[in-house]
Amino acid sequence: MRRALFVFLVSVTVVIAGTPPAQAHQPVQLTAANPTPDRGPLLVDGTVSFAVYAKVQGKDTRGFRFGLRDGQRRDVQLLIVDKSPGNVLAAIALPEVIITDPRGTRTILKPVERSPFLEPYSGTKYLYLARVSGAGVGGTYQVLVRSRSAQPVEAVVAVGYREVSGRVVP
Repeated sequence: MRRALFVFLVSVTVVIAGTPPAQAHQPVQLTAANPTPDRGPLLVDGTVSFAVYAKVQGKDTRGFRFGLRDGQRRDVQLLIVDKSPGNVLAAIALPEVIITDPRGTRTILKPVERSPFLEPYSGTKYLYLARVSGAGVGGTYQVLVRSRSAQPVEAVVAVGYREVSGRVVP
């Protein structure tokens, strides 16, 4: 009986140890040292789920880049932390995101919604402001987060959809 219990416990331990932990979006923090996409980090695979955090106010800008191959799904969302002062600002005062694809085509994400989202891993409440999804073109995308308010706002740009480990090049 002891031997059977021992074998069972060892088996359970091996199974648990070999199970990868649940993963959430990978956080990337932008600072004043990243005012433009060229001076920001590169998310090597833009299909991997990243959460890019940028606290902006006044005339602040923050930038980063991400890569895609032709036909890969491009998913980008603009969110803010659901707390004051950001969650009470008018849409015109909330940050916007300018995405420039490898061909030079610009997409501007301006706040058009305020859908609540509870991030289950941290328990943080967010508001979705804008989203874009579709087939991407191959190459490096440039992303610029631009403040439109004197009030500080914690913006989050979510990129990708696959919950796997990704690589960030500073």
